[in-house]
Parts: sequence; C-alpha cells; structure tokens
Amino acid sequence: MAVKGWLNLNGSLFDEKLPALRADNRAFRYGDGLFETMKVVVGAIRLKELHFSRLFSGMETLQIVLPGFISEDIFTDEISRTLRRNHISGPARVRLTVYRGDGGLYDFKSASAGYVIQVWPISSSSLAMNEHGLRLGLFEDGRKSVDTFANLKSNNYLLYAMGAIHARKNHFGDSLILNTHGRVCDTTVANVFWVSGGTIFTPPLSEGCVAGVMRNYLISRLPELSYTVMEKELHADELLEADEVFLTNAISGLKWVGEFKNKKYTNTVSSKIFQLTI
Repeated sequence: MAVKGWLNLNGSLFDEKLPALRADNRAFRYGDGLFETMKVVVGAIRLKELHFSRLFSGMETLQIVLPGFISEDIFTDEISRTLRRNHISGPARVRLTVYRGDGGLYDFKSASAGYVIQVWPISSSSLAMNEHGLRLGLFEDGRKSVDTFANLKSNNYLLYAMGAIHARKNHFGDSLILNTHGRVCDTTVANVFWVSGGTIFTPPLSEGCVAGVMRNYLISRLPELSYTVMEKELHADELLEADEVFLTNAISGLKWVGEFKNKKYTNTVSSKIFQLTI
C-alpha cells in the first residue's frame, strides 16, 4: 500500500491526493506565481537566506501580497511541520509555491494570495556527483524573452517544460534554452557554467537566465578558492571550445556534462567544485 502523503496549503495539511486548489486559481490559469525548490539536509534548508531573498524579491516584482503575518520564519516552521507530517527525517526536496489567488485577469483580490508546500524524500545516492557525464541537447523551438520577469523562478514555465520534453524524447540529460537573441541563457532545470583556459564562465542575468540560488552562491564563493569567475554571453557552439561544462541548481548541486554535440568533456574542475554544492 502506498504511503499517504500530505501537502501544506496556507498552513493547513491536506491529503496530497485530494483537490486542494480551485480550478480558477491564477497559478493554474495563467502561471501567475513563483516557486522555490529547496533542499533540506539534517533538518536545515540549504542556502535558506538566498532562497527567501529571491522569493520575497520576486513577490515584490510581481506585486503578490501574502497575509502580513507570513515571514521567512513562518515558512520555515511550516516546511518543518510538513516534513514531520510526511515522516521525512532525511534529505528532502521542498517546493514552496506562492500564487496570487483566484479569478480572471481583472477580477482578483490580492488578499486571496496563498502558498502551497510539497515535500519529497531525496535518496542519499542522488546527493552524490553524477558518475557519468550528462549528454546535453539544444532546444530551438522556443526562445526566452529578456525582460523584467526573465530572472524570476516563475510558475509560467511552458518554455522549460517543452525543453524538458525535447530532452526526454531525444535521450538528453538536459536541454539548453536560448533567449530571443539566440544565445544560451540556461537549461530546463539549471544554470550553465563552462571552463575555458582556467577561467569559469556563466551567462549574466541580463541574458534572461533564472537567478539561480546555487549560481549566486558559487559566483560569491569560487573566488575565495582562487578560481576566476566571469559572466559572459554564450552562443551554444562556443561550448564546443570549452574544456568543461557543468550545470547547477539547488537540489542537485552540480552535475557535470560529458557531451554536447560531438564534443566530449572532462570533469577535473567541476569535481573539485562539487563539494561546495552539497
């Protein structure tokens, strides 16, 4: 028998298999909301301050107003309560979704904004660095706009969802996502870094990539370890000249890329950096 799971809707716990949101919820209708995907290790949210800074900054950008008592501490307590209710004591993945509320484009009430917390256990093996390098693909059927909302971790995720379908259909580990200038911004689930001539590069936020928490963390930490990190625009074919390519996000930490098109990569630098990300 499957173990019963629970989700947290605005501070109340519900059976995850029961309907919890209305059909006219704006996150469902329009992708009108934000989400954070966080890793919990030994009972603590990894990079917690960066996650909540991004979330509340994004809410301000989208003018989403939650009830005044909601704070970082409240969210932290509710995440812990949801983990306990699901009997998860080991490593976990947490998805915190904030949505504007119910209604049409013009007839909504900001006071109805709310949140959903979902949790899942993470296997200890998934916390290790990938043994075999990912095969990276390129998604070209859509382009990401470079605008005020580009860096947000928004519920409006259609482009990335289609990129993920493309990756799965073509047996890629992930797909590169291009912006409206035809340059690389990120992948379906991660930020992109590449190593060339001893320098580590990543596209700047002005290229439209999601403002990744792990990306932010590594950019600040790597110089302390004597690595040179630079932000640089990237055309996909330039990766064919790189020595290494790796992808980062808050859950996986770092995954190294073994192949893109006809190019094979090593993981000498990325294997050293990996310990920072777990």
